[in-house]
Amino acid sequence: MKVYPSEKIRNVGMVAHQGAGKTSLTEALIFNTGATTRLGTIEAGNTVADYHPEELKRKSTVNTSLVACEWRDHKINVVDTPGFSDFFGEVCSTLRVADSLVMVIDANGGVEVSTEIIWEMADDKKIPMIAFVNKLDRENADFFKAVDDMKAKCTGFSQARQVIPVELPIGKEAGFNGVVDLINLKAYKYENGKSSEIPIPGDMQGQVDEYREAMIEAAAEGDDDIMMKYLDTMELTEEEIILGLKGGVANAKVVPVLCGSATKNIGCDKLLDLLVDYGASPLAHIDAAAASAAPAALIFKTMADQFVGRISMFKVYSGKLKGDCTMFNANKGVDEKVAQLSTMQGKTSIPLPELNLGDIGAVAKLTATVTGDTLTTKDSGIVLDGIEFPVPNLSVAIVPKTKADEDKLGNAINRLLEEDPCLRFEKNAETRQTLITGIGEAHLNIVIERLKKFNVEVSTADVKVAYREAIRGKAEHVQGKHKKQSGGHGQYGDVIINMEPDYENDFTFEEQIFGGSVPKQYIPAVEKGMRESLSEGILAGFPVSNIKVTLIDGSYHDVDSSEMAFKIAANLAFKKACEQAKPILLEPVMNVDILVPDEFMGDIMGDMNTKRGRIMGMEKMGTRQLIHAQAPLAELQRYTIDLKSITQGRGKFTMTFDKYEEVPANIAEKVIAQAKAEKEAE
Repeated sequence: MKVYPSEKIRNVGMVAHQGAGKTSLTEALIFNTGATTRLGTIEAGNTVADYHPEELKRKSTVNTSLVACEWRDHKINVVDTPGFSDFFGEVCSTLRVADSLVMVIDANGGVEVSTEIIWEMADDKKIPMIAFVNKLDRENADFFKAVDDMKAKCTGFSQARQVIPVELPIGKEAGFNGVVDLINLKAYKYENGKSSEIPIPGDMQGQVDEYREAMIEAAAEGDDDIMMKYLDTMELTEEEIILGLKGGVANAKVVPVLCGSATKNIGCDKLLDLLVDYGASPLAHIDAAAASAAPAALIFKTMADQFVGRISMFKVYSGKLKGDCTMFNANKGVDEKVAQLSTMQGKTSIPLPELNLGDIGAVAKLTATVTGDTLTTKDSGIVLDGIEFPVPNLSVAIVPKTKADEDKLGNAINRLLEEDPCLRFEKNAETRQTLITGIGEAHLNIVIERLKKFNVEVSTADVKVAYREAIRGKAEHVQGKHKKQSGGHGQYGDVIINMEPDYENDFTFEEQIFGGSVPKQYIPAVEKGMRESLSEGILAGFPVSNIKVTLIDGSYHDVDSSEMAFKIAANLAFKKACEQAKPILLEPVMNVDILVPDEFMGDIMGDMNTKRGRIMGMEKMGTRQLIHAQAPLAELQRYTIDLKSITQGRGKFTMTFDKYEEVPANIAEKVIAQAKAEKEAE
């Protein structure tokens, strides 16, 4: 493969709902370009784009993959993405670097949830889009219904694009065998993936006239001069139609719709032609002057390969990038050795000496650079905008199965964190659990599977809530006395304290000693003993907070008193005072912001009530409602899953800690009983 100039590069994101056939379409495209000599299938597990073990096992895309191919003296970088919402971080990174998108629609399922979500994301970023109605050879496939579905569900977003068929299918379901090109008014029949021109079927002429007229109207709106001519003559030449459609696509005002079957390789060559003729070049989104500027590239995907090491995919946004040089990581402030550059065809690396402005490629073994970082020259001053990823909210506790697994876990997790910006890792000090947090169940399951690549086996457990204990009453003149005599020096410490709630601070210690009943040198030991006692409350062993202790009296022994004795006495007094001061259990309460389409608002509010939640307010955001609520963390541990179920995947939420509140008595009893049982089991 040669090095291509910017104007002959097409960076195409392949996007869709899961199961629409993105990867099969990618396979058909590269087969037609000659990049592969066989048309692989998902079922056989031999596609170029899906090659990771977890993808072969699931028979669906999990990772973004780059498949570069050549068509009509152009380089087309196809970036194949997952369609399942748990892996939308991959889609976000692709939208950052794609100059146009191919939205694949299942001719049977029509517009599904992920289609809507990705379409709206593309509208927000004004990314040009082409739609491909796939699987027209299947039973119940309906091209026109799929088109109407797009018009009904996907044209009310920020861009309000027109959905305009530029092809019509010949035949239906098992009889689907060709397409009519509405632009050049030619028909093509396919046999064994090869097309031949045929006359337009006579029974289709009415449809052809109807949809061609709609296409011409859309083309006229893409250019002011063409619009004026169209209003005068109501006619356009083929060249004017093409020019108008190009303008409409480039301005994210028109979505041309093609039809075909990826697995039967029908219509896929026409998509390649459309990408060359109508797809945006990188120069549509990058100032041409950047070609002569200092080199700068954005890392948009990082893969942790256990054999090669780290592989980083990037797009060149300034100048040209050459291999075997030293670049500067503008985010980390460190130099990086850039070795051999390459383009990718799935897992196959094709070396290239350099990559021009706008091209996408890969480099191996960068040491400090991760997804979202900018590689440039030290004096360029360039820092490219990063990538906005979904916030993970679903956590699970992991437990290494053996000591050897525990020793290797840290290194393995660090490798996965480099690869996956939507993964979080935490060792919770309060619950003493090791937690991983991801976008959803499938995401976390894949992470656990990937740990096995590094020979790490873990089991999972429910996430424990970091409860706390406090008091709501007072205890006065509570004595803690430690006296022990065992030959020689004994141990003697005696303190008397008052205890009360402190709603402003976790812990406050004061002393009001008169007459030296507790010598000043032992008072710090008393405070230390109290602070150490905070780590384990009397109800269920949870940390204690919002306590004020005042040391008011005590006694000492000239010989037997010591700091240790007073620490022990303080601990005894603390526990006795807690028992008398009406101990209570506290739980973390979260602020929750839930963004959902209007029609789900009632269901969300009802569900929040079942979670002991409170609705704090609402605000309108376009066709959605942003619901502000508060709810206990214990009720929100699986809210990612609940929200997806209630809204069919259309809702999203964020949550942040707000405060601790008292746990209702009936729930507190269960929590305390469970905590005691777990402690006994230890």
